[in-house]
Amino acid sequence: QVQLVESGGGLVQAGGSLRLSCAASGITFSIAAMGWYRQAPGKQRELVATLSSGGTINYADSVKGRFAISRDNAKNTVYLQMNSLKPEDTAVYYCNGRIFRSGKGWDTYWGQGTQVTVSS
Repeated sequence: QVQLVESGGGLVQAGGSLRLSCAASGITFSIAAMGWYRQAPGKQRELVATLSSGGTINYADSVKGRFAISRDNAKNTVYLQMNSLKPEDTAVYYCNGRIFRSGKGWDTYWGQGTQVTVSS
């Protein structure tokens, strides 16, 4: 059974930092494309950052230069370092994992989410 478990969310003042972690189990982590998404109240879930198994990184324009995604394959964990946080970063942050299955396409997995609240 695949599990993605996020941690590290919380309440922080504008300008502060948080580091989110997502521990994966039940998958071959090293071949998974991992990512972070977020959903603010009343809004659709949106991409924050992705990191492929080969090291390709993609960021949403709104977080470029402030957030950094990384992974530790030995720990089956993906991280999101968030600096210079703004009130508009307030959202539930979700960990996402995708694995390509030959002949089947992509299998997608989600964590339960962790709340990040940035006060002004």
